[in-house]
Amino acid sequence: MSNPMPADRTEINDSLRLPVLRVALVEDHEIVAVGFAELLRQYADIDVVTVAATVRELDFVAAPVDLVVLDLRLGDGSSATDNIRQLASAGIDVLILTAAEDPQAIRDAAKAGVLGIVRKSQPVDELVEAIRAAASGETVAGLDWAAAIDGDAGLADAGLSAREQEILALYASGEKAQSVAYLTGLSKSTVANYVSRIRAKYANAGRPAHTKVDLHRRAAEDGLIGGDLPARRQ
Repeated sequence: MSNPMPADRTEINDSLRLPVLRVALVEDHEIVAVGFAELLRQYADIDVVTVAATVRELDFVAAPVDLVVLDLRLGDGSSATDNIRQLASAGIDVLILTAAEDPQAIRDAAKAGVLGIVRKSQPVDELVEAIRAAASGETVAGLDWAAAIDGDAGLADAGLSAREQEILALYASGEKAQSVAYLTGLSKSTVANYVSRIRAKYANAGRPAHTKVDLHRRAAEDGLIGGDLPARRQ
């Protein structure tokens, strides 16, 4: 599949000063791929630098990217899990785009380390916001992700205490350790100790959380993200 011609664009959106997000699209249906790429090029902060039919066709040296938008099912015989792990080994974040009704495949993709899963049938603005979030390293935990995780009886419970869940919900939502300490009335060093224990518990449960993005994923999987956070102390 050939790459679409690049649209005229500046590297910086001067009015908002937003950096351009470099995106690769892996989709083996050419009409869908070209149409989706042209749709995204309407947005000044998104640059589709590569369109490919398979992961093997991608060349991150010639065309470095911030995110790969990957079709869940490709026609080359590869599995989504293998594709995600191959991209992860190259340090590339992945957002899954799918039309499939396959909770097991979505569970497998979530466990393999994708940042999110969105449907091709979702409104354009939701797809664009998901790409922006994932390209910035944020987890996109939509309804398909939540339903698949909820249906996974094999997802091990990390056994977090109520206090650890509170700390995780704050920290994984983007708060810094100092801010979490302020919100909970703890010292910064105590918060750091809590975070270390939380990481250890997830590792022991077979669900490692080495980075803050990993912690966000675990919190989303366990339903801790999205609830009301404690009010800021005066």
